[in-house]
Amino acid sequence: MNSRQSTNVKTTAGHQFTDLRVVLTKYVYHWPLFALGLIVALTGAYIYLHNVNPVYEISATILVKDEKKSPQQEKSALPELDQTSSPKNAETEIEILKSKNLVKQVVNNLQLWVNYKSGVDFKTQDLYETSPVKFLLVQKTGSLTGKKISIVIKDKNTFVFDNVSGQKQSAAFNTPIKNGFGTWLLKPTGFIDQYIGSTINIDLNEPEMVSNNYVKTVDAHLLDKLAPTIGLFVTDEVPKRGVDFLDNLITAYNQAALLEEKRTTKSTIDFIDHRLASLTGELSHAEKNVEGYRSSQGITDISSQSQVYLENVQNNGIKLNEVNVQLNVINGIERYVNSNSETGTAPATIGITDPALNSLIEKLSDLQLKRSALLATTPEGNPMFEPINKQIALTKASIKQTVQGIKASLLSSKKELQSFNSKSESSIKDIPGQERQFVDMKRQQSIKENLYVYLLQKREELALSYASTFVDARIVDAANVGDITWPKKSFVFAIALLCGLGLPFMVIYFRNSFTNKITERRDIENALNIPVLGEISYEDLNDDVIVVTNKHHLIGEQFRALRTNLHYAHTNQNASPISLSNMPKASLNVVSNHDLNVEGRVTLLTSSVSKEGKSFVSVNLAVSLAATGRKTVIMEMDLRKPKILKIFNLSNSNPGISEFLSSNISVDAIINPSGKIANLDVIGCGQIPTDPSELLEHERLVELISELKDRYDDIIIDTPPLHLVTDAMIIAKLADVSLYIIRQGYTGKNELDFISEIEQTEKLPNMQIVFNGIKKNKYGYGYNYDNSYYNPDPAKPQFNMAWKQFLSRF
Repeated sequence: MNSRQSTNVKTTAGHQFTDLRVVLTKYVYHWPLFALGLIVALTGAYIYLHNVNPVYEISATILVKDEKKSPQQEKSALPELDQTSSPKNAETEIEILKSKNLVKQVVNNLQLWVNYKSGVDFKTQDLYETSPVKFLLVQKTGSLTGKKISIVIKDKNTFVFDNVSGQKQSAAFNTPIKNGFGTWLLKPTGFIDQYIGSTINIDLNEPEMVSNNYVKTVDAHLLDKLAPTIGLFVTDEVPKRGVDFLDNLITAYNQAALLEEKRTTKSTIDFIDHRLASLTGELSHAEKNVEGYRSSQGITDISSQSQVYLENVQNNGIKLNEVNVQLNVINGIERYVNSNSETGTAPATIGITDPALNSLIEKLSDLQLKRSALLATTPEGNPMFEPINKQIALTKASIKQTVQGIKASLLSSKKELQSFNSKSESSIKDIPGQERQFVDMKRQQSIKENLYVYLLQKREELALSYASTFVDARIVDAANVGDITWPKKSFVFAIALLCGLGLPFMVIYFRNSFTNKITERRDIENALNIPVLGEISYEDLNDDVIVVTNKHHLIGEQFRALRTNLHYAHTNQNASPISLSNMPKASLNVVSNHDLNVEGRVTLLTSSVSKEGKSFVSVNLAVSLAATGRKTVIMEMDLRKPKILKIFNLSNSNPGISEFLSSNISVDAIINPSGKIANLDVIGCGQIPTDPSELLEHERLVELISELKDRYDDIIIDTPPLHLVTDAMIIAKLADVSLYIIRQGYTGKNELDFISEIEQTEKLPNMQIVFNGIKKNKYGYGYNYDNSYYNPDPAKPQFNMAWKQFLSRF
């Protein structure tokens, strides 16, 4: 059992190896196509590498403030400089760096929506650094997308361009010109002398479109998760342009961050100024009241007992006023939070010492700033606003809850202080009413004065912060030019190699896939239950159709093998009246039927369609039989397109089969000697009849075949294609063996169903297959030997033949 399994495994492996060899052979046959593909692809790669402009990678590194990653000792030493700044993180700053507003600002500053180019042969050169002219758009009236201006510089003062009507027009530099997209002018630069007589192409695009492209191409990401360092990367054909872009992008980012901080600080300063202006009037009024009361009442001193009571009342009053101030601030915060506004300046928390409330106010301010920044680039209805709106709502809710707690605490404190004031005032009821009024005035003056000094101090701190020029981003590595990112020579040649081999492979694959032709003997054996009697190789023979006469020819040997196989086909078909058991097998083919006193053998040859080699096989099989000494006749029974007489260079003026069937002429009148081939006669078709099928039904055909069987050992009948006309079926009833010709790479696989039907209905007697025109090199199937065995010194093929063979490999 193990031995059988091992045998099966070896057989399967052998089939797999054979299939792989067949597949490889099919593709190796078309080696000129692969060679051409490689030459074209590698040449294209060389031309591409020679003409393409290299693309460089430009990079820069910056360090940004990130409170999540910055250590405590690196925090600001002067907290007054950071009164209004909100917490930042590197991820947010990356989005700001890549924002469309910043990129568009850089594009406009550098005028990147204008490109200057000059052409040298097939290669264009970008003149970003050395452009002889500068384009200025005076007034825009149309779209700039895809607009091109081609100029020829005549001298330092004038240039030539194509106007709106397509005609050449001369213009001076610094002179406005109107066309379809607006009014523009050109200014000469310091490089104008180098380009006199040269053609300069100016490509224009919408700044908005260029900005969108840069937003897509700029790469910004954290270089280290533990440090807030951001790497900026961009690719460009002109290194200087990429460096300028990144440098300007960092500058624009710092300026935008500084302006945003100044705007927030200025808003807080304005609030304090407004409050100071109000307190100035209140303090002045309180001081005037004290001064007037002292003057009118003549108060100069207070007794020591009264002084103690007054100090207690004054201290208590100060605390009460501080509570009132805090309540005013809390009420302001509460009104702001209860409002539905999503914008505006966050309320001041001056005097509020609760850290939780201060943190929430800062968080609310930060969220509103982010929302304002996002609103500048995104419509308000965008889903991106949903998370930040939810955060603002949650923060406001937390502020409300905190404010309620603080407010309740302050109201309780106020109530206690008021109660204490009532007790103190009752304690000094003996003090004169004038003195009591004076103390009240003095207390109001002191409260206003303390609040004024506090606000004035905070304003100075904010003014110092506003005047500072600290930036958010610190440049670690300025923009610098890196390696060439494209083209990579090895990659380009690898792609060319892949295309040079892959495209011919695909062409051959799809060509074979869509060509539904028979290419292997296995195709025949899998579809038909008919033996393959012989295989004939393909070879370009020009006019030399008869190949059996050449003893050193491969195809001649194949016909000799077919002759031997045909003998056994006839032996199996007809039982001979003479015993052949004692006769050597090697001599069977050379013994004449007349020597054995048997009738001649009738072999019919047909095919499905024309050009499958039916006449070629008929002629060479007949010559091969005659070469053994057997008397042979070949009948040209294709009464529609006869070829046999032409192959033997015989005249078609003699009567033939059509005359024999339609008249009473004798058999001798239609038999023609083949000429140089001994033992071989030829019967032509005669005049081509108008009704060949009806003519073949004549009873004289039976008489003709019967008489020929008495005269000849072998009768070879060449008939028309069976799938086109029914002539072969009419003749088949008189034949002993039928040879059906199938040509490799020509006969369609759909013909196999027709052949199977013929075999099953037994319309052709003793049907055998001849596989003709086999091209082993092209289809991977065929004999493993060639003419070198038979002809060790073959003659070189003629140029036309060699060239035809070479072209067939494409």
